[in-house]
Amino acid sequence: MEQIIHTPQDLTHLSWSKVRGSSGTAGSFLKSQEITPEGKYYYKLSDYDAFRGVTGHESVNEIIADRLLTILDIPHLSYQLIHADIIVDEKPLRTWLCASRNFRQRGEKKDALDNYFDSHRLSGESPLDFCIRNGWSEYIYQMLVVDYLILNRDRHGANMEVLINRDRKTIRLAPLFDHGVSLFCRCRSVEELEREDVMADKPVQCFVGSRSAWDNLRLIPRDHLPRFSPLKENDRAYLLDGLEEALDQHWLDRSWEMIWRRWQAYENLRRQG
Repeated sequence: MEQIIHTPQDLTHLSWSKVRGSSGTAGSFLKSQEITPEGKYYYKLSDYDAFRGVTGHESVNEIIADRLLTILDIPHLSYQLIHADIIVDEKPLRTWLCASRNFRQRGEKKDALDNYFDSHRLSGESPLDFCIRNGWSEYIYQMLVVDYLILNRDRHGANMEVLINRDRKTIRLAPLFDHGVSLFCRCRSVEELEREDVMADKPVQCFVGSRSAWDNLRLIPRDHLPRFSPLKENDRAYLLDGLEEALDQHWLDRSWEMIWRRWQAYENLRRQG
């Protein structure tokens, strides 16, 4: 699958529904889906305002996160960035959106992790302890590191899914997905972008952790800090390749700076263990 489609595509047939940002996340996000001969596809826009149109760049962040997870060799949902013509609120709009395919296997039903936790937790059990008891510690520890590297603000309980196949009696967590509300997603000007501290520990949502992405790293036992395929300085070219048409170079440069410096901080923490 071609990861970036630069030639504008006619997706005016899609119907978009508005999904409010989850608690603590500003903005509105439009989503759509369709069934094709190749399978079911899901589409989503960056932050949308009915008056100003698309104002965010979360769709580009999804591609950056996708590529980072590929480098680190972490299982995840793959995204495609598409330049497209769509219709929203009966108005034509040309924008960048991201698409993904259905990751469920035949016979699997999904449930948000927070719902599944509420139904199956032990008395007094925390979400993190629940995940460890179910054998998902490696997944959770990798997720906490990734969310620190990209400063993901939106790992609420529905951005993790439990996939259940009752016939086969299997239960697994879905591949990591939905990383758009990250990096510099709330910056609306170059001046604002340049004022940002790439190491700032801004408040985050994390269903299994705390409001601090850095403190969430400390929830991982020192002898279980994940060791990934290493990120290298020359990975910058791959991480940002082809994105300059969809996002101003200032944002791309700062996004790399955030990821690279946070990667170095994480590696220092891991080596201290």
